[in-house]
Amino acid sequence: MTDGVVPSPNIWRHPAAYEIENRAVDPDGVIEAAMRRIRDWRGGLVLDVGCGTGYHLPRFAADAARVVGVEPHPPLVELARRRTAGLPKVEVRAGTAQRLPVADASGDVAHARWAYFLGPGCDPGLAELGRVVRRGGVAFVVDNDATRSTFGAWFRRELPRYDPVAVERFWARQGWSRTPLDIRWACESREDFEAIVRIEFSARVADALLASHPGMEVDYAVNLFWRTYP
Repeated sequence: MTDGVVPSPNIWRHPAAYEIENRAVDPDGVIEAAMRRIRDWRGGLVLDVGCGTGYHLPRFAADAARVVGVEPHPPLVELARRRTAGLPKVEVRAGTAQRLPVADASGDVAHARWAYFLGPGCDPGLAELGRVVRRGGVAFVVDNDATRSTFGAWFRRELPRYDPVAVERFWARQGWSRTPLDIRWACESREDFEAIVRIEFSARVADALLASHPGMEVDYAVNLFWRTYP
C-alpha cells in the first residue's frame, strides 16, 4: 500500500504534536473561506487526499453529502477511522495519491494540504486527480508560499535549495490557478509552539528560530493552488 510513498517527517513520526499543529494553523479559517468562494462542497462528495489523522474530515462532513479520506500510512489510517467512527457520511480508505481508491469522476472537491506527493515530479498524483474529479469539480492543494512571511523565511532557511518560483511555474504549466493567502500559526502555549517548530525543522534550525522568535504565534503565507476540471 505504501509503495512509492515518501515518509512524512512530521505527522508520521509525531502524530500527537502534529495534532497540536493542526489546531494552530489558520484559526481564522482563511483557507476554508477561500476554497468555498471558488467551489463550495455543500451537498457534494469531498475527497481528502493524504488525510492523516482525519483532522479535516469532520469539518468537511458538516455539509458535504459524503467524505472520503485517503491515507497511505496504516497507523494514521487507524487514527482517522477512530476519529470519524461516529460520522456515517465519512469513510477512510488506505491508498496513495497515485492510486486513489475511488471511482472515475466521482468527486466534486478534492483537497490536499501540505501533502508533498503533489507538485513538481509528482505527475502520477496529478493525473489521478484528473481521473477522480468529475466535470465541473475542483481540486485544491494548499502549500507553503516561501516567497514571503516569517514562516516562509524559516522554510527557506531549512531548505535553502528550495525554489518557490519554480514551484509556482510548475503549477501554472499544469493549468492550475494560484490564490495567495495570509494566515497565521497561533498556539495556546509557548510549549505547544516549541513542540510544533521542532517537528517541522531540524534541531539546529529550530533552536535558532525559537531563540530569536518569542511568543506563541507566527505570520504564515500559503498558496492555494486549484483547478476546475472540464
